[in-house]
Amino acid sequence: MSLLEVKNLTVEFHTEEGVTRAVNNVSFSVDAGETVGLVGESGSGKSVTAYSILGLIPRPPGKITSGEILYKGQDLLKFSERELRGIRGNDISMIFQEPMTSLNPVFKVGYQIAEALMLHKGLNKTDAWNQAIKLMDQVGIPDPKRKAHAYPHEMSGGQKQRVVIAMAIACDPKLLICDEPTTALDVTIQKQVLDLISELQHLYKMGVLFITHDLAVIADIADDVIVMYKSNLVEQGKTKDIFEKAQHPYSKGLLSCRPGLEGNPKRLLTVSDFMDNSGNELKVSQERMKPFTKSYTHEEERNPVILKVDNLKTYFPIKAGFFRSTVGYVKAVDGVSFELRKGKTLGLVGESGCGKTTLGRTILRLEEPTEGTIQYGDISINELDKNDLRGIRSRLQIIFQDPYSSLNPRMTIGQILTEPMEIHGIGSNSKERLEKAEYLMGKVDLLPSHLSRYPHMFSGGQRQRIAIARALALNPEFIICDESVSALDVSVQAQVLNLLLDLQEEFDLTYIFISHDLSVVNFISDYVGVMYQGKIVEYGTADEVYHNPKMDYTKNLLSAIPKGIPKS
Repeated sequence: MSLLEVKNLTVEFHTEEGVTRAVNNVSFSVDAGETVGLVGESGSGKSVTAYSILGLIPRPPGKITSGEILYKGQDLLKFSERELRGIRGNDISMIFQEPMTSLNPVFKVGYQIAEALMLHKGLNKTDAWNQAIKLMDQVGIPDPKRKAHAYPHEMSGGQKQRVVIAMAIACDPKLLICDEPTTALDVTIQKQVLDLISELQHLYKMGVLFITHDLAVIADIADDVIVMYKSNLVEQGKTKDIFEKAQHPYSKGLLSCRPGLEGNPKRLLTVSDFMDNSGNELKVSQERMKPFTKSYTHEEERNPVILKVDNLKTYFPIKAGFFRSTVGYVKAVDGVSFELRKGKTLGLVGESGCGKTTLGRTILRLEEPTEGTIQYGDISINELDKNDLRGIRSRLQIIFQDPYSSLNPRMTIGQILTEPMEIHGIGSNSKERLEKAEYLMGKVDLLPSHLSRYPHMFSGGQRQRIAIARALALNPEFIICDESVSALDVSVQAQVLNLLLDLQEEFDLTYIFISHDLSVVNFISDYVGVMYQGKIVEYGTADEVYHNPKMDYTKNLLSAIPKGIPKS
């Protein structure tokens, strides 16, 4: 008997716009000690399937219209809410995608772990607290006795994710559901979290249902794979079989659109290259799949230096005491120097906290530099006053990591695109500005009719395209992309990366591309700078840095990348 068996599960959501079938007749099983990977794009039904297992579908509007969810032979769909509470966190636990939203910001993390032990195991407060500290130590949180007294906002992203894992394993669950637990983590932290889940699985003999859109991760950890597309299960089987001889065109597309380290096509393949909108398979030409080698010859003659950064420092004061006096500094950027040529892309990589984003923001004077020079063409950016700085903003743009928080939810897309044009005097009247907004929507592969919609009405990938269109609205020469594809599905990520390259070629744009995803940076960048503790510790062409790294830190980053080779 399987630990978990899902049979013919169908879930629907009833809204004012009609009925949406989120999961359609899905069946699969998870055995004790086995890891099953559940993959697919956002909206494919992965998370809804997982939430159905724990009875977390909001009702209304959600409703499980048919099927069975058997846990040790018992149908969870027949359990009362009270009976399910006894199962959740005790027999079946879940690690949610975003740890900050799944941790209560007003309680110490030690208490939040202890609470599960008091509720399910009946431990008293002291014993539960001591056990919480042991669990924090087990999941690799440094100085657990002190960290147990910390609030979620006082911990790094990786530490918060470890706290969520400690909560999930506190009661020795038999089944662990992991919903995108490593999506936004640095590659080194991701490896640590994956290794930790694997160790805990073997220790407790847990079954694991691992939900992700990253097939490289699935290859490293999963025994079996389930592929979902538009609420349907389109393929399932042993991981090795799926990776070596996928049958469904959607599976083939997912496997092909992830950039690698050993050579990529000039443009990444996407799911739409393998299947049309009706789901019919398309034949991909061998030329499209052929690896492309970048050329770096005669750079001096072809491309002038457009950006020169020299000994740039950005320090943030540490305040303490009653009078809030400065007791030290956080050296976010500490003596960075580099040159970037027009029409080229510099990729900045490194772990969270290394100074990548602060460096990007300082170049644009969104953060004020402590020391050093920023020369853009013949303009000394660090010497400009506020009025002069505002005057060159149209030439220098930024695409932020989270498009949803960077787009005003109370403005239509048309207003979002035309407002910066109006501020900077682009277009002689509103009609011209609207026509340009329509043109930009076409450039980022969205419909002009969508200009009347609001940001919440779009998917994550579409919102990122809108953010790109807004950056292009002012005819910029230079764009900083700050983790602009890190939270996107691999297929949508491939589309956005291709779009950025197409726009660079058409408009002769210069990019700084900030990311913790080394595979993505390798694909899009001409040059790579590796940052560590506020400094660029290694710099060179993408090929030099990736295939002949000199620093141990760079070697460690590269070794932590999931290899994408399935288990034998």
